Amino acid sequence: MRQLPNKKTDPNLLVGVETSDDAGVYRLTDEIAMIQTVDFFTPIVDDPYMFGQIAAANSLSDVYAMGGVPKTVLNIVGFPIKKLAPSILAEILKGAADKVDEAGAVTAGGHSIDDQEPKFGLSVTGLVHPDKIHMNVGAKPGDVIVLTKPIGVGIQTTAIKPEKLTTEQLQLVSQTMAELNKTAAEELAGLSPHAVTDVTGFGLLGHAYEMATGSNVSIQIDYNSVPVLPGTLELAEQGFIPGGIESQSSLDI
Repeated sequence: MRQLPNKKTDPNLLVGVETSDDAGVYRLTDEIAMIQTVDFFTPIVDDPYMFGQIAAANSLSDVYAMGGVPKTVLNIVGFPIKKLAPSILAEILKGAADKVDEAGAVTAGGHSIDDQEPKFGLSVTGLVHPDKIHMNVGAKPGDVIVLTKPIGVGIQTTAIKPEKLTTEQLQLVSQTMAELNKTAAEELAGLSPHAVTDVTGFGLLGHAYEMATGSNVSIQIDYNSVPVLPGTLELAEQGFIPGGIESQSSLDI
């Protein structure tokens, strides 16, 4: 990434790579800015329909985190067409389509390649007023962190492959990942939060570190007050730790 230009070259690019934010934002008019984001990953659950829902919700959430409304999406597909049945891909796409419909957006197309391992995600375009963009920087002393979902997803999904989750745990973590942040975004619409971010791959500590560094503040977290998915601590004690946590072990926030 050091080889890429790190300065905005267009004054209408309101949010670029400088703050490691959830999406890019480009001003189209004085009242309309375009949000752009893209995300995709390999399956984290066995149910293809649920995987499509989770992947779509994950991508759409970046737009909500920026204070915007998703409008159009493009599917991004890598699929081993000679190894897996076409019906599996159909279920993935159906799951995503239903989640996009729930968000009030529309699927405009996409692109697919023959790949050795299934991969799926979305490129999402949304809209926001240029003066109402939420960014992951701007937090101020005295602010309170509000989480809209419990954490522990990374640990629980790590335990899926070795089949260490109960049926109830698998159902709850899947529903949690597939839940849109639409309602949370709508609740924020009438407020003026100082900083907003989508807690995903970097976990609570990783995203808190980005917010603290970008805002030039420190963040204190009382772990007893953090909502956690049932059984997460026990799974962590058994060694089901996602690889990304190791890179966060030295963070001081």
